[in-house]
Amino acid sequence: MIDSKTIEIIKSTVPALKEHGVEITKTFYKRMFENNPEVMPLFNMDRQASGEQPKALAMTILAAAQNVDNLESIMPVVNKIGERHCDCNIKPEHYPIVGKNLLIAIKEVLGDAATDEVIEAWGKTYGVIAEVFINVEKEIYKSRMQ
Repeated sequence: MIDSKTIEIIKSTVPALKEHGVEITKTFYKRMFENNPEVMPLFNMDRQASGEQPKALAMTILAAAQNVDNLESIMPVVNKIGERHCDCNIKPEHYPIVGKNLLIAIKEVLGDAATDEVIEAWGKTYGVIAEVFINVEKEIYKSRMQ
C-alpha cells in the first residue's frame, strides 16, 4: 500500500505531530472553513469551539503516523470514526477537500520542517487512509440502507 520510503518519512514526523498536532488540526479546520465553507454544515461547531474535534483529529493523525506500516491495527478506530462520518453525511467527494487543507496546515504550522518530501509523503499517505475511510463508510451506508 505505502512504500517503505514514505513510511520512513511519515514515522519521522511523529515527534512533530506529538508537539504540534493540535496546532496543525486547529489551523486545518480554520483553513478548510475559509477555503471551503460549503463543508461547514457537516461539522459540529460546538466540538470545534470546545477544541474537542481538533484534538480528536490530531490524535487520529498521530495514530495513523505511528501505525503507518500497520494500518490494520487502527481499524477499530477507523470503524468508529466511519460511523460518525456517516452520521454527518460525509461523502467521498469531501476527502480531497480535507486532504488539500490538511497539507496546507502541515506546511503552515511546521514551516521549513515540512519539506517537499514530507508534504509528498503525507499526500500519498492521506490518499491511502482516505481510501480506507471511503471504503469503510461505503459499507456502513450500504448496511444502513438494508
